[in-house]
Amino acid sequence: MRYIKEISHPAFRMGLYAWNNKYIVKIEAGLYEQTYKISELDVNSDDEVIQLLDEPFMQKVNERFGQMHEDFMEARQRNEF
Repeated sequence: MRYIKEISHPAFRMGLYAWNNKYIVKIEAGLYEQTYKISELDVNSDDEVIQLLDEPFMQKVNERFGQMHEDFMEARQRNEF
């Protein structure tokens, strides 16, 4: 996997990678990570990939991180860790 660049965001650590004819966007928040793969055939440049990460999309990403955390905490409670 080839690192392309860091994507600036105030709440998340985000990186853009290339691998196997795909762009890979990794978004991290604390212990959690979301990964999105975009075919190089669907976009013309890495700048177009970054344009996909608009505010409505990032709001959904944030909500999903919240859901991930809730799911993990529930699993810990069920298993008494």
